[in-house]
Parts: sequence; C-alpha cells; structure tokens
Amino acid sequence: MSNIAIKVEHLSKRYELHKKGAGTLRDTLANAWKHGFSSLSDRESFWALDDISFEVPHGQVLGIIGRNGAGKSTLLKILSRITPPTKGRVELNGRVASLLEVGTGFHPELSGRENIFLNGAILGMSRAEIRRKFDEIVDFSGVERFLDTPVKHYSSGMYVRLAFAVAAHLEAEILLIDEVLAVGDVEFQRKCLGKMGELAEGGRTVLMVSHNLGFISQLCRNAAFLDQGVLKSLDITTEIIHVFLNSSIKGKIISFKNEDYQKILINGININNSNQALINLPPGVRNLIIEVFFEPLRNIKVSLGCILHDFFGKQIGFFSPGHLYPTKSLFTVEKGEYILSGEIKLPKLTKGRYFISIIIHNPGIEGYAFLEKAAEIFVNDFLSETGISFNQIDNGYLILEGNISCKMM
Repeated sequence: MSNIAIKVEHLSKRYELHKKGAGTLRDTLANAWKHGFSSLSDRESFWALDDISFEVPHGQVLGIIGRNGAGKSTLLKILSRITPPTKGRVELNGRVASLLEVGTGFHPELSGRENIFLNGAILGMSRAEIRRKFDEIVDFSGVERFLDTPVKHYSSGMYVRLAFAVAAHLEAEILLIDEVLAVGDVEFQRKCLGKMGELAEGGRTVLMVSHNLGFISQLCRNAAFLDQGVLKSLDITTEIIHVFLNSSIKGKIISFKNEDYQKILINGININNSNQALINLPPGVRNLIIEVFFEPLRNIKVSLGCILHDFFGKQIGFFSPGHLYPTKSLFTVEKGEYILSGEIKLPKLTKGRYFISIIIHNPGIEGYAFLEKAAEIFVNDFLSETGISFNQIDNGYLILEGNISCKMM
C-alpha cells in the first residue's frame, strides 16, 4: 500500500462570474442594444485554485492557512468530492470523512439521536458501526441531555459538537476539517484538538483549514500556505506561519477612514530583536520590544499601539500610550524612513501561546495601518509579577504599560 494518503496533481478550479452592472432586465437589454447583443453572454472567469500540486503521507496532520478567498475551502470541497475540479486530479488512498460546514447532513426535524445515525450513514458508516460507536459519540459531544430534541432547536455550538463527534469517530483514514471548530466553546475546542492529536498518533491523516494560527502551530507539524488560489509554500509549520505573516505585513495598509490614498508604508517589524513569526520568551522575560520600520507618504503624527490576544484570539490586553500620554507619545514625521519602537511590560501570563497585533495611528484621530496577529508569542513559564503595573478596565482588558520612541533611520 502506498505511503501517500492524498496526492494532488495540477489541480485547478474555475468559476464563471457574471460581470458587474447587469442591473434590471431593462438595463441589460438597453446595454445590449448600445454595445451589441454579444454582451449578454459576457462572463468573467475566476480561478479559485490555480495549478496546485502536493502530497500528504499517511498519519500527517497538515494545516492549510491563507487569507479569505485563498481557495482553502474550495480545496477541501474538491477533496470531499462535493465539487469537481476544472483541471488536474486527486488521489485519495483511504476512507474519507469531512466536516466542512456546521450541520451538513443534519435534518432539522430529526432528533440528535436520529441525526447521529443519518449523518453517520452519509459519511459511510454502517448501522452496526454507528451502534458500536454511539455511546462514545454522545459522550464526546456533550449533548446527551438534548439527544431526543429536534436539532432545529440546537445552537450552532451544539450542532458542531455533534457533527464533529460523529466525524471524529468514523473509522476513516482521512479526515477533512474546515473552520467549523471556531464555533465551539473553549473547552470543546481543546477537546477537539486532543482528539485530532489522538487520530494523528493512531495513523490517521488530517487536513485542517483554520485562521487560528495557534491551532495550526499546536496541532500541525507541517502546513501549506495558499494565496489567491496558488500554493505558495508547503513546509514545517513554523516556517509557513513566518512566510504567511510576512506576506501579510509588508505593504498591508488599512485606512480606518476608508480614504482612497495611503499615508504610510510598512517595511517590516522586529519583536525582541527577531523578525520571526514565532517569538519564544525565555523564563523570567516579561518585556516585549517592538520595532516597526515604516515610511510616511506625507506629513503625519504617529503613535504605536498593540493588542495582546490569548491562544483563542480573545483580546486580553491593550497598549496605547498615545491615548494616555499624547504629549510624549505622539511623533510628527515627514517623508523618509523611520523606526517606531515600543517596550511593553506584560502582565502575569500562564505558559502557552499568545498573539500580538500592532496598530500605527494618531490616537483618537486616524488609523494608518493595522497588522493583525503580527507575531505569535510563546511563554515558557509563569512570568514574574515583580514590577508590573496595570489597571483593570470595565470591558475586561488589561491596560499594558510601557514607553515608545520614534527616530529617523
């Protein structure tokens, strides 16, 4: 038997889009009269996937990352045989189970109990197999109390609990999972991560699409980066996250006022003297030193802000001295190359992974750039509380203290 579970060769998927501006039937006919009736059939081709090839060995957990519209879900739908490719071929060596959308294969009028049998049958399980696994599925899902309630009364979280429980207990060699785990609560997400780790250790192959880089880095030894339908890179996960974050940082401009011109160009960032996507904080280290290399495209006033996220993306801390001390934390810059630096004192953090987002702005006036989850931070131990000063505010965030500076390169 081949050691390759999934083999993708020159895979492409094209969709036909109607051109913008068709409007009403009267508008369409008027446009056809003016520009010729051939315009009625004008369509625009969109390549969701463009000539991608890769292989996944048996027993590997592969993460798929990329921005919205990169082609991640399209890839899983082709692998699940929901939609056919336009070009290329896919070879799957093993039984496949997929969990792509919440509640797929569930009948809203049937109870949870009945839907376990229905969904299991859709996934290819025999009735005897479902009966054998039934108690494990119910126990894992945690919806035993509502097992005989029609699933139309379930929350989205209950849906995904039951759907994942069925898919995870299918005796399949290949499991395809889209972003649906984001619906579940924190406890269930951890439970799912543990289950997928068990599946991988048992020799199962898992393909997982997620925007949560914490999930990907914890679960996947290898990852693939898709960008606008093109496979940019497939490597060990830390390298792929680094490539992905760097592609998101340089030149990524978000004008918070939706103006039609840029005011700043981001050339790169360093955190604790490293430009890596994953920053390891050694025991006892509690400071983050952030450097942003940028070019203002006109005369502006700038300050540095940061958001600290936990492993699941929840915002837990906010750093913005420009709001608190504008007279000494707001800098006037003109055309040229600058370094905007900040030193942030972290609160006491438990061991684990966190994210840091970076904001370049004129506080309370205008935002120039937002680098979402610019880096992932791994804390190796409990940080010392000594010397830390922060205030708890009403919405539950911590106000992180520190200082910033700005100088021309």
